[in-house]
Amino acid sequence: MQDTKHEGERTKPMGWLPPGSEVAVIGSQGGIGRALVSRLSQHPAISTLHAFARRPDEVWAGDKITPAPMDLTDEASIEAAARNLHAPRLVVVASGILHDATHRPEKSWRELDAEWLERAMRINAFGPALIAKHFLPKLPRDGKSVFAVLSARVGSIGDNQLGGWYGYRASKAALNMLVKTLSIELGRTHPQACALCLHPGTVDTALSGPFQRGVPSDRLFTPDYSAECLLRVIDNADASMSGGFYAWDGQPIPY
Repeated sequence: MQDTKHEGERTKPMGWLPPGSEVAVIGSQGGIGRALVSRLSQHPAISTLHAFARRPDEVWAGDKITPAPMDLTDEASIEAAARNLHAPRLVVVASGILHDATHRPEKSWRELDAEWLERAMRINAFGPALIAKHFLPKLPRDGKSVFAVLSARVGSIGDNQLGGWYGYRASKAALNMLVKTLSIELGRTHPQACALCLHPGTVDTALSGPFQRGVPSDRLFTPDYSAECLLRVIDNADASMSGGFYAWDGQPIPY
C-alpha cells in the first residue's frame, strides 16, 4: 500500500491560487474527501474551505473549514449549498456510490435492477451535473479555476475489457460525458477554467473495501496518497485539459 513515505507530506504550493482563496469539497465525509479537506485546509493561500456532506456532523470544523449539508439527490439542497459560495477557485466532487447494504456491483445482466441503476445514476452522474449547474456560475472569470469530479477507470468505454459492474460503469461513463459537455460551455465564459474527470486509483476506503482482494499492494492507495496525487493533477491542469479524463498519475484515460 502506498502510505508511509507520503503520509504527512503536504501538497506543493499551487501558485495559481491567490491569497484568500475559497474552495469547496463535496463528499467530505468519505475517505478521499476527508483527505482532500485535510490537505487543502493546510494550504496557505486558502482562507475558506466549504466541506459539504450528507452528514456534515461527521466532518471536522476548523478555522478555515465550514461543514455544511448537501444531498446529491436533492437539487434544492445543492442550490442552497451554492448560496454559501462567493467565488471558489476550486470545487472537487468526491462523492459516489458503488454498493450499499443490499446491493453489490452486478456480475451479470441477470442481476440488473431498475431502481439500483437509477440510484447509481442519480448519485454518480446527475448529482455532480446539478452541482455544476449551481456551482460553475460562481467560479471567478479571471484566472485559473478548476471543477473536478471523481470518476473511475471502469467508466471508460474504451478500457472496458471485463464487463460486469453495469450500474457503476454506466453512471461513471455518463458522468464523463456530462463533464465533457459542460466543459465546452464553461470555456465560453471562463476561458481559463478547467473541468476534469479524475480517476483516484484503487483507494483503501469503504467504497472499495469489499473488492480489494487481488489488488497488488503497490496499487492500493491510502486516501492521503490518492488526495496528494489528485491535487498534483489539478495543480498541473490548464484550460487545454478541460473536459479530459485523467488518472491519479496524470495519464489520460480514453472515454
